[in-house]
Amino acid sequence: MFASRALSFSASLICAVFAAFISAAAVWADDITVFAAASLKDTLDEVALNYEDQTGSTVNLSYAGSSVLARQISLGAPADVFLSANTDWMDVLEQSGHILPGSRVDLLGNTLVLIAPADATAPSANELADLAGYLDGRRLAMGLVEAVPAGIYGKAALEALGQWDAIAPLVAQTDNVRAALALVALGQTPLGIVYGSDAQAEPKVQIVMSFPADSHPAIRYPAAIVAGKNQDAARAFLDWLQRSAVLSVFQNHGFTTLEGS
Repeated sequence: MFASRALSFSASLICAVFAAFISAAAVWADDITVFAAASLKDTLDEVALNYEDQTGSTVNLSYAGSSVLARQISLGAPADVFLSANTDWMDVLEQSGHILPGSRVDLLGNTLVLIAPADATAPSANELADLAGYLDGRRLAMGLVEAVPAGIYGKAALEALGQWDAIAPLVAQTDNVRAALALVALGQTPLGIVYGSDAQAEPKVQIVMSFPADSHPAIRYPAAIVAGKNQDAARAFLDWLQRSAVLSVFQNHGFTTLEGS
């Protein structure tokens, strides 16, 4: 009888341990890691917190320039979802097999603006037509023009306006757009190029000019599931991001939603 009870106890213990393991695995599977462009930080923080409150899941957010994040993912960093600030870096990951086929969606758009410190006198129209002359040796902050999406867009806009060659030696390039925003907000540079959503998020800057939409490639934020083991949880979060109520949160923070979103 003792042996029977011991066997029964052992079986019960094994079942309990197995159930606990399955339960823990389910909880772990609901925890996701999201790599996102730095310009999404304030809004995505809010959206992720709402998601956690409503689902009980944990969203681990990692922000940086899209180029940095794409390289990390290509080297095996444990991301489940990637939100890029341009299509090129998503293309790189998709072509190298790091993105789950069929999961990619263009989620958001944005505008590109020239900013100055909020307490500064804004440049006049004539000064805006000759930014290098206005700067007179001072710096213009913007993301890395060959890697950071906001920097790529900014260079294209300045080229379209015929000002890039004159202003290129005066550019202070940063690792991401939020670093460029900070330089202007702190008064360390008199001008900077950022997204409209960045300018809206920082009360210490003012918009002095919005770049024409046709002066640079269309600003698109693609989102996709990173190929890996946590695809169900990643898909649930990506589906959440596409809800109309969630897209409205992004709109309230200065982003634009795309046709069909």
